[in-house]
Amino acid sequence: MPALAVSSRTILSVLLTLAISAAGGGIATFLGLPAGWLMGGALAVTIAAMAGLPMILPDGLRNVVFVLIGMSMGASVAPDSLQLLGSWPISLAALAIELVIIVAATGWMLTKVFKLDPGTAYLSSFPGHLAFVMGIAATGVGNARQIVIIQVIRILMLTIAVPIGAVFLPIDHYAAQVASAYLSPLQLMLLAAVCVAAGLIFMRLKVPAGMVLGAMAAATGAKLGGFYTEAMPTPLVIATFVLTGALIGSRFVGITRTEFLAAATGGLIATAMTVSIVTVMAFGVGQLVDMPFGQIWLGLSPGALEGMGALGIALGYDTAFIAAHHVIRLLLLSFAIPAVAVLVRSLERGTQGSHN
Repeated sequence: MPALAVSSRTILSVLLTLAISAAGGGIATFLGLPAGWLMGGALAVTIAAMAGLPMILPDGLRNVVFVLIGMSMGASVAPDSLQLLGSWPISLAALAIELVIIVAATGWMLTKVFKLDPGTAYLSSFPGHLAFVMGIAATGVGNARQIVIIQVIRILMLTIAVPIGAVFLPIDHYAAQVASAYLSPLQLMLLAAVCVAAGLIFMRLKVPAGMVLGAMAAATGAKLGGFYTEAMPTPLVIATFVLTGALIGSRFVGITRTEFLAAATGGLIATAMTVSIVTVMAFGVGQLVDMPFGQIWLGLSPGALEGMGALGIALGYDTAFIAAHHVIRLLLLSFAIPAVAVLVRSLERGTQGSHN
């Protein structure tokens, strides 16, 4: 009987989370904000979580979200994506340079201005790969609670800032193309099955964000291979945005207001610095390649793959370009994070040795 009660509470909490995300998304969409379903949902669930409401998205449902995002990104890939590969080396080089600048600048700022220990400061400064960052923190490098707050603030602020920037900044952005045909239920089921299988393989191979990337790889391969040309049904795309908003917002569950306020200022400033660096790099790349500024920005952005991919869909950009750059970003971070953690550990040992 208690197990049934817990199960009922969990179901009600999940339904409440989705309802709040949908309500927030609906309001943002009504106000005419780009990517309103995603941005509004993320903000609404964040506020609810910080207010103490039980915002829950179980692991099983999170995997459903990841598969839907991957499917949507694959279905949104531009048919001429492969022809644009020649211009990618410039933006990929900019991506590598900006990662070094972001980690060095924000890590230094958090250490010197906010007096965080080097482990906490530099692990908080990495733009992405949160699961890997937290895995390193769990070994005793830095303060895990402060790191997760700063990192989640980064993801939330980017999800909110990008659509608002698309309204107020003088940059090119596009309305998502209106599809003339949509995938049938049978096509959706077959595509979903292939995407799930690919996601599981990627996860088994320990690929970062494996479920999202596996699903996208399968959906992209099927589209470029000519197995389908139709778009995802609009209600399913909206549901994907609502679920993604709930996923982002639910990451604030368990963080007390005291903890949040203690790390929020540093997190906001670090995010502002990161956004400024990415924006300057995107403007530079934009002078050299013929692509919309917003697409370049999302490709270079330090946001989570699922959030930036969903924004790319909502704003009508080429998701192949965005996803490829995020894959490279995660790959670069896979090498950089442990290297910096080892460096921080050695510096801490050196400092302790000099005091003894």
